[in-house]
Amino acid sequence: MKVLVVMGSRSDLHIAEKVTAVLEEFGVEYDLEVASAHRNPKKVEELAKKDYDVFIAIAGLSAALPGVIAAHTVKPVIGVPVSAKLGGLDALLSIAQLPPGVPVATVGIDNGKNAALLAIEILALKDEDLRRKLKEYREKMRA
Repeated sequence: MKVLVVMGSRSDLHIAEKVTAVLEEFGVEYDLEVASAHRNPKKVEELAKKDYDVFIAIAGLSAALPGVIAAHTVKPVIGVPVSAKLGGLDALLSIAQLPPGVPVATVGIDNGKNAALLAIEILALKDEDLRRKLKEYREKMRA
């Protein structure tokens, strides 16, 4: 099982590093790409059609990236809004308010860690080892 983490811009790397740190902690394979929904829509479409199990799309401003990926796949897409302007509310609303029929799960502004954990929860539906690791992770949080 594999996750694709896509940043709309290299300036989003600080958020992507939060995502990849958690994926690595849980031993989840991932690829990391930079692809803008506006500047390189063909690349985004090609990435969305690849054989990943979950997509995590990190985007600020108009934050079209998660929705564009969702338009080209029926696999889960998790959007991470970035606080580039307006405290990230513009990006949050752009991701959360997609039209019916093209859903994108949305985590909090700049919350790459939760995006990775949500991806792991999705993967854990079919992976007992990941499910066990998640339970251990939660137990450590309670201690």
